[in-house]
Amino acid sequence: MARGLMGIGLGLALAGAVPALAQTADNPEMAAMFQADQAQRMTDIEDHEAAFAADTQRRVRTRELLASGALVTAADFFGAAFVFQHGNEPRDYLLAHVLAVRAAALGHKDAEWIAAATLDRYLQSIGQPQVYGTQYRFPEEGGVSMEPYDRALLDDAFRKASRVGDLAAQERKLEELKAAVAASQP
Repeated sequence: MARGLMGIGLGLALAGAVPALAQTADNPEMAAMFQADQAQRMTDIEDHEAAFAADTQRRVRTRELLASGALVTAADFFGAAFVFQHGNEPRDYLLAHVLAVRAAALGHKDAEWIAAATLDRYLQSIGQPQVYGTQYRFPEEGGVSMEPYDRALLDDAFRKASRVGDLAAQERKLEELKAAVAASQP
């Protein structure tokens, strides 16, 4: 009987030592910010200052949620990665990458692409070539470019597995963007 009571006591002690998950559902505030972030990009932005301010507010609030431990699910980290992907400095893009990797580790089925895109954006923001081929630049002198781009680091099988497309698909998209830009010029 004493052993049984000790076992129950030990079980209760261990149960108390393991923190209960406070949140098992996606954070609704993060989900709403992710939806707002994406909706803002689905139309032509007329007021760039307002869009910049909205992006900044979302990053500030997302950072608060992250610091408080309110982001715990794959969807939370996935949405947060997009919010920081739309930042304006290297640290934003690096945090976006970390968040995307966490979303992937937690099993988010679409996180591989944002993990690749955040790494490419971070690399380009610090003057290094992208490695996946997710970033397109629109230089002031016109046209479209993916440069700098280290096409030799990863092979096409790895690119496809990361959901960024192989080099041929990327080249087709680049040509489509170039044609669209040229057609929009007066």
